[in-house]
Amino acid sequence: MYQTNYHRASSVADALKLLQDAEDGKFVSGGMTLIPAMKTRLAAPSDLIDLRHIAELKGISVEGNKVTIRAGTTHAEVATSRELAAVCPAICDLASHIGDPHVRHMGTIGGSVANNDPAADYPAAMLALGATVVTNSRELAAEDFFTGLFETALDDDEIVTAVYFTAAETCGYEKFPNPASRYAMTGVFVAKNGGDVRVAVTGAGGDGVFRSADLEAALAANFDASALEGASIPAEGLMSDIHASAEYRANLVVVMAKRAVAKARRG
Repeated sequence: MYQTNYHRASSVADALKLLQDAEDGKFVSGGMTLIPAMKTRLAAPSDLIDLRHIAELKGISVEGNKVTIRAGTTHAEVATSRELAAVCPAICDLASHIGDPHVRHMGTIGGSVANNDPAADYPAAMLALGATVVTNSRELAAEDFFTGLFETALDDDEIVTAVYFTAAETCGYEKFPNPASRYAMTGVFVAKNGGDVRVAVTGAGGDGVFRSADLEAALAANFDASALEGASIPAEGLMSDIHASAEYRANLVVVMAKRAVAKARRG
């Protein structure tokens, strides 16, 4: 690595002031992506502004079926929240399979959402649950927030402060993890509310997280894994890399969707 200035922000306002004063500052929370990027010199910020100690960015609140998760909440805290598990167990299940224990105790939901790694788990949940991403200056629907590979609608001086959503009537998440990183080679989050079904896919899209209209239509007619027998999605536009071809991922999307629906139906 190289020399950088470290700052521990005490509030969101303090973090924004530190960023404004820095030559090329970057916010860091769990540091699960930024620190490795700095080690390999893919990132070289002049200043690191640590958000981990800001009290207003921590905590989970559940009121009825309305859920708010503040950005500094770790994956481990999401995974083990009893009040969250009571209304949306699928997101607790999702969080419990992110990385390894070290990653889960350091990484945060805000950092994952803001980074928008194409193989991250939370973006699929946010899209399927119709979540809203809250920043220090505005609110954005997940549909508008995620804009491409590692790309979001965030401005340079914005901080994700929370996400909120209405828990679905039933939902489930399943992924095919890379055996080393535990990132999703393909992950599918399904959410059902009455006759409305949303299916969001991560780890497969060449342009990041996306919804599958074909799978949604099939499951809206019959919310059962059997409804996806014979279903397929086109390989065009999907990722192809050293881990899996686009064609393999296209098959995995359907397989993971079936498993996610089965998991959702089990409750």
